[in-house]
Amino acid sequence: MADKHLPTPEDLRGLLRYEPETGKLFWLERKGDGQSVKRFNSMYAGREALTYLSKGYRIGSVMDADAKAHRVAWAIYYGEWPQGQIDHINGDRADNRIANLRVVDFVGNARNRKAGKNNSSGVIGVGWSSRHRKWRASIRHHGELIYLGAFASKDDAIAARRDAEARLWGAKELVNG
Repeated sequence: MADKHLPTPEDLRGLLRYEPETGKLFWLERKGDGQSVKRFNSMYAGREALTYLSKGYRIGSVMDADAKAHRVAWAIYYGEWPQGQIDHINGDRADNRIANLRVVDFVGNARNRKAGKNNSSGVIGVGWSSRHRKWRASIRHHGELIYLGAFASKDDAIAARRDAEARLWGAKELVNG
């Protein structure tokens, strides 16, 4: 979705109510007595906004601009559009609670991705090698793939991956990353 002339955070606060504890956005009642205002209020006021799901993200239209709910939530809560990408800490793209959102760069966002469907361990960078009949661990750092070793147990491979994350990224609580 293109960020085409997005409204200011102040404008958003006049159009939407954000619940930081639930992550939900609701349309506010519009002022005025015109037919379009009455129609909007009868159809949308008080109802949840930006609920259409696209690739797991809640999206919608605000003032004729496409908007992602997590970015709108951030703008309403903090009073400014986020500078960078918004990462959903728990990996659930539809969970827009403010405690689950953080601004990161591309690399930081990629580190918190979920393991792929064909991942045999459930942990990124850890997988079973049928050729070697061992668990192998690796990590990518500054574009370089670093081989961490082959292990008899999955738990040892995961521990090696987590140790490398902490050492290289300073990561303590990355989800499945």
